Amino acid sequence: MKKHLPLVLRIIVAIILIQTLRFKFTAHPDSVYIFTKVGMEPYGRIGIGILELIAGALLLIPRSVWMGALLTLGVIGGAIFMHLTQLGITVNNDGGVLFTTAILTFTLSGIILFIYRKDIPYLEIR
Repeated sequence: MKKHLPLVLRIIVAIILIQTLRFKFTAHPDSVYIFTKVGMEPYGRIGIGILELIAGALLLIPRSVWMGALLTLGVIGGAIFMHLTQLGITVNNDGGVLFTTAILTFTLSGIILFIYRKDIPYLEIR
């Protein structure tokens, strides 16, 4: 199981990132509302979607897992920041599902980055 856990974590995070793309790329009203409220509609919505697509793909490619995890931490860290400063924990009466998913994704990405820390070039870890 120890060997398979990192792969399972990578797949979970990639699925979370990639499944949200349909909302961003189809201009779903909830997604438009969120990005309008933070002043990033439509370019931020599309740009963040592209970054999440890249991060999800990088997580699934063995040599680039650390890059995907790092990119995910940055993007989702920004989402958490926006929830805490502008959006609130609950958005459109979702009961905090988006915020909770962001926290889960951020946490799992941090764990993935820790697991793959030895793959980061120029970082001497023994």
